Amino acid sequence: MLEAHTPRPEDERAELLIITGMSGAGRTRAAAVLEDLDWYVVDNLPPTMLLPLAGMMTASGAGVRRLAVVVDVRGGEFFADLARVIDDIRAQDLEYRIVFLDASDEVLVRRFEQVRRPHPLQGDGRILDGIAEERRVLAHLRERSDVVLDTTDLTVHELAAQVRDVVAGEADRPLRLTLVSFGFKYGLPLDADHVVDVRFLSNPYWVTELRHLTGRDDAVRDYVLALPGAQDFVDAYVSAVEPVLDGYLREQKPYVTIAVGCTGGKHRSVAIAEAMAERLREDGNSVRTLHRDLGRE
Repeated sequence: MLEAHTPRPEDERAELLIITGMSGAGRTRAAAVLEDLDWYVVDNLPPTMLLPLAGMMTASGAGVRRLAVVVDVRGGEFFADLARVIDDIRAQDLEYRIVFLDASDEVLVRRFEQVRRPHPLQGDGRILDGIAEERRVLAHLRERSDVVLDTTDLTVHELAAQVRDVVAGEADRPLRLTLVSFGFKYGLPLDADHVVDVRFLSNPYWVTELRHLTGRDDAVRDYVLALPGAQDFVDAYVSAVEPVLDGYLREQKPYVTIAVGCTGGKHRSVAIAEAMAERLREDGNSVRTLHRDLGRE
């Protein structure tokens, strides 16, 4: 549940996120999602170190542009410095947002019981005692937060989607695809999510004037794509894989590898991988091509 939301800084500005909230509400998961989105993430940072770390940020070029720090009651007596540090950050006119993760007491108790760990503030008391004390300590910080995420009814995947959308503003970030051409005689790529076999196409290797070229050369590409069924295969495969890619995004799998293979990984697989990549880019995907076995013959 989003209770407050301040505008996201412009892309050219350095971004600082202070992630805090109730223990067991999903801070670690939120930090992991941001790290996957190329944020520089520091967990359990003493508040007094926040200002020097923020001073390392740069708007562009080398250095840290997007910094997320997890600051919470695990810091013990150091955590008391956070309010003063936030005031210092504001006084220096640094862009920052506070993200507070929360959940119901019932859910927090259940989560602690599932992992069989004590609440950091419960001492000799019950888990509920620790939760009550943490709510008291964090009350002022929750009021100052820009974004409050209630994770009571969220699965880990739903929480990740909320972080990508509300916190990082990257709900529409395109899927990042890698198309790898390879030769079956050298083995399958170990990281392939999908494997495409294009050995049904005639092999340019047997055409004397094409043998020394690769699928990157115009002559080979034109030859392969003009073969019966080649272009139809590219079009049909891209159409068939589109709902799969949409599903990967829903399931928080933003990186996908499609391996395209022929006998030696030099002609057909290279040309077809490049043709598929071009079609997928037209659909708004971020695509790179990698030709694993070029140069092995």
